[in-house]
Amino acid sequence: MAVSLDSAVSSLMTNKRRVGALKALGVTTLGEALTYYPFRVTDPVPVTPIGGMRIGSKAAFVASVRQLRVVPMNARRGFRVEALVDDADFEDSASGMMPASARLVFFSHNKGYADWMSSRLRTGSVIVASGDPSEFNGQLQFTHPDVVVVRDPEGRSAEIDSVQAALNKVSRPQPVYHASSRISSDHIHESILGFLRLLGPQEPSPESGTGEAPESSAGHPGAAIAPDDPDDLVIDPAALAKAIPDVLPESVRSQNRLLHRAEAFLAVHHPDSVKRFHEGIRTLRFEEAFVSQISLLKTRAATGDVEAFACPTPKGETASARQRFIYSLPFDLTHGQQAVIDDIIADMSKPSPMQRLLQGEVGSGKTVVAVAAMLQAIDAGHQAVLVAPTQVLAEQHYAGISAMLQGIEGDPIDVLLLTGGMKLARRRRVLAKAASGEPCIVVATHAAFSKTFQAPNLALVVIDEQHRFGVEQREALRRKSEKAPHLLVMTATPIPRTAAMTWFGDLDISWLTELPGGRKPIRTVVIPEADGPTMARMFAHIRQRVDAGERAYIVCPRIEENPDDDEIPAVVAGQTAGKAAGRSERSSDRSVERADGRVAGRSGGTDGRADRRSGGRSGGRSAGRGRDRGIGEETGLFIEDPFDGPETDGAETRPPLHSVEEISRRLAALPQFKGIAIATLTGRDDDETKTQVMDWFASGETPVLVATTVIEVGVDVPQASCIVVFDADRFGLSQLHQLRGRVGRGGTNSWAFLISRAEPGSIAAQRLEVIRTSTDGAAIAQADLELRGAGDVLGDAQSGGRSSLKLLRVVKDADMIAQAREQAQTLLAEDPDLSRKTELAGAVLDFTRGNERFITST
Repeated sequence: MAVSLDSAVSSLMTNKRRVGALKALGVTTLGEALTYYPFRVTDPVPVTPIGGMRIGSKAAFVASVRQLRVVPMNARRGFRVEALVDDADFEDSASGMMPASARLVFFSHNKGYADWMSSRLRTGSVIVASGDPSEFNGQLQFTHPDVVVVRDPEGRSAEIDSVQAALNKVSRPQPVYHASSRISSDHIHESILGFLRLLGPQEPSPESGTGEAPESSAGHPGAAIAPDDPDDLVIDPAALAKAIPDVLPESVRSQNRLLHRAEAFLAVHHPDSVKRFHEGIRTLRFEEAFVSQISLLKTRAATGDVEAFACPTPKGETASARQRFIYSLPFDLTHGQQAVIDDIIADMSKPSPMQRLLQGEVGSGKTVVAVAAMLQAIDAGHQAVLVAPTQVLAEQHYAGISAMLQGIEGDPIDVLLLTGGMKLARRRRVLAKAASGEPCIVVATHAAFSKTFQAPNLALVVIDEQHRFGVEQREALRRKSEKAPHLLVMTATPIPRTAAMTWFGDLDISWLTELPGGRKPIRTVVIPEADGPTMARMFAHIRQRVDAGERAYIVCPRIEENPDDDEIPAVVAGQTAGKAAGRSERSSDRSVERADGRVAGRSGGTDGRADRRSGGRSGGRSAGRGRDRGIGEETGLFIEDPFDGPETDGAETRPPLHSVEEISRRLAALPQFKGIAIATLTGRDDDETKTQVMDWFASGETPVLVATTVIEVGVDVPQASCIVVFDADRFGLSQLHQLRGRVGRGGTNSWAFLISRAEPGSIAAQRLEVIRTSTDGAAIAQADLELRGAGDVLGDAQSGGRSSLKLLRVVKDADMIAQAREQAQTLLAEDPDLSRKTELAGAVLDFTRGNERFITST
């Protein structure tokens, strides 16, 4: 059977349980297996005589088996295989070390495994083993060591040719993979080695065996259909290079001193040194950079070949609707707003679709820019759609845009609202208006992606908080119109400029950094939770602001009290060392919105109880990761995952996170809030409840709102002047910056109080100092990225799936990305269609198909 990178794992492995475990990790083909990269490599294991070993220090040694027994475990089902070994035959007097003995122990519930292991460790066999020595009953012991049989007492074929070859094998550096409860790192490694051998087969030597391969010294036979032990690699480099053709052109590879792709895979999964491991990682990392930049550049170039509605500014004495709108504003546009509007108008005047990302500070006036862009489409006789991720945000946009357009002179402009929760009659009227092609502005939720919504004259699509939408949904909007609409995607989520160039290389990028006139800087205060007097003064200050007619948000990371930390969602940075830690409750809320029960409600300041409480729990995901890091990228033992989770600052345990349920009860009992109605809001609440609670809050009926991070995006209450964030040391900086932007929107003085339990001098404390001293979203995001990792700052980009950028690091590889982009531009100038680079063209196509959501969406 011919084997290639597209071969299914299930067709090559007889162990179906392992096939299922690999599939759960996203590995279904050989190509996916080879790109399931290890996250670190172990140190080479020193060869040490048994008598010279130290407990806890891994060692390799050669020994003879003196005694073997297989013992049934009566107390628990299964068998224990014990082999007594010594190195008397291999220690000479010149070494000065006396011969010594050790016990090798293997446990298994499977009798077949016990029989197989005992058949390898026959009395008189010569073996080489490596593992972690321990002590049991005064005897040196190795539990489940790696074992290679060098000589069999009955003359059967050995597993390797010589003692030296066996020592080289067990002492070489070993890659370590992210594993699961269903499959260990060793078994992942062994499977990948078996696949490599199948891809680059070499005729076995006469000394080689021909039976089925055992999994490992700790596994089961028949894991992969490969001759002998798959860890004993005999690979024909030419055959492997044929099976794994190089993606990078030879000129690019030699210019950057990179390995062939087949060599790189072998160096990563079967390194003979730590240095060689990092050479392989560097090659594959550059390949990702080069392929991704080729894809972005080709996507950008292809945009010019698509036809769009040109929307030039109308000529004549009468001012356009856009100009009249700008004249009617009660404030002057900032220089940044005017510059971005000018760029958008220039783009929309062309017959090819605009592709622009608008990155704006919280409160920087992105909505005004969006309205100006939509009016440009109206002036040209076309339609525009603004899509918001939630009904609450869509309704706020609808109300705000309607109010802004009421004051302009001339013919009225139709502004329509389309949501999934509308009554049928009203919904039909909106759909009919859009389908007529008459100029109008439609503010919509996901309802705009439904088949019933048609807008044949659609010239502009504005997507707010665009990381909430996938490329399939944006493409659905493109198909609503006769021509491709112009696209403006907006986000207030701070994105570092280096990250933006990586992830949005196919878009024109605009930044709004100035705050409109009248907005005052928000005062940010970090308060240790243990500082009781300061906490009391803060609550008294909030009461004063509430009595003055203002509002206050209180933000908690959890929904309800739960003493079992394993049951709570991992919604904040640093909660675990796992990759799921650091997710905001935007991610958590998506998982609990399907749960029954509602938390939102009002509680009086006297009784201290919420009217509605949920009895449900939400589960979180975490996957442990090692916290140690190598001392340097080219020499260290770890490689950095671009989406790796945050560090834990060395903390073994963390205090439980505060919940909406707990804090709302505590606040209601405080004398500072006596007589104040308190509302609660979480992601579990349905849209109707969210709207009602926000109406109560905006009207002042419940001037204090205890909520999760569901308020992070799109909530606009001008009277809100104070926000308190509990467990602020466990949130990401970009998220804190977003939350801070919920206040001060009405021109009043405003305050953000960050309640922390971080130790002075810790990484968490350093991060809070960044947010306290800076209001520059891009700078904050850059600091957050450097302190926590790309997976958290760009967390929503990866939620629901990971791109095929498995090694490329957004910040640390910025120079590599720039270098790859420059070389990609040169290559495309010579061969725009990659007609002479078949393998590269295929890799680019695969990347584009599988990563479109990451190309234009974070």
